Amino acid sequence: MGVPTLGCTCRTCTSTDPRDRRLRPSVTVEWAGHRVLIDTGPDFRWQMLANSIRQIDAVLYTHSHADHILGLDDLRPLSFLHPGGKIPLYADDATATVLERVFEYTFAADASYPTRARVELNRLTGPVEIEGVEFQPVALQHGDLEVTGFRFGNAAYLTDMSSIPDTSLPLLEGLDVAILDALRKSRHPSHASLDDAIGWARRLGVERAFFTHMSHEILHAEVAKELPECMQLTYDGMRIPIEL
Repeated sequence: MGVPTLGCTCRTCTSTDPRDRRLRPSVTVEWAGHRVLIDTGPDFRWQMLANSIRQIDAVLYTHSHADHILGLDDLRPLSFLHPGGKIPLYADDATATVLERVFEYTFAADASYPTRARVELNRLTGPVEIEGVEFQPVALQHGDLEVTGFRFGNAAYLTDMSSIPDTSLPLLEGLDVAILDALRKSRHPSHASLDDAIGWARRLGVERAFFTHMSHEILHAEVAKELPECMQLTYDGMRIPIEL
């Protein structure tokens, strides 16, 4: 829901620490003048402006929940400038079906809106190579819903998950960096808690773990002090060096 959360006056929502002002989660992967985006949430436009991002090579989607897809229409001005004519989007079949329904005026075969986003929706069936970098889909469980994480180089982005199926663990071997869902301290039926995230980071054996998708139950300054040295809370605009 973002932080501050509407209608709330808790310590986090009234905090003056900029790390407690959280737009909906998303990440860009940047290398050699290229940029791949994972998810376009409702705050996508502000995130692009805040980080002076003017070009996107492709977009990957984790799942179809509102906080991860509703900014798709704001790809329009970026898509008009895309050198390939259309920005490629990649999503699993269930997510792609929702995108086609929600943004029918963009994807329908008879769509005629003249300034609709110039995008091409592709169904994920395996790894995707973008400008020489492979993005490996990783199946995760978000409660009862199967969602998609992504591995790229020595890093993986694993948000909105309550568990990692055993069949996905081989895809995460040899990771150095993991960005993991950590909604709050208390348990949740479809998200990893902070303790769950710490446990997954240890099980994956990563050198550095970063926690994202945090609710207003996480006060950054306090919780950050409680974490093991190799683990950190993320904040909006954070940059994490990785190897691709």
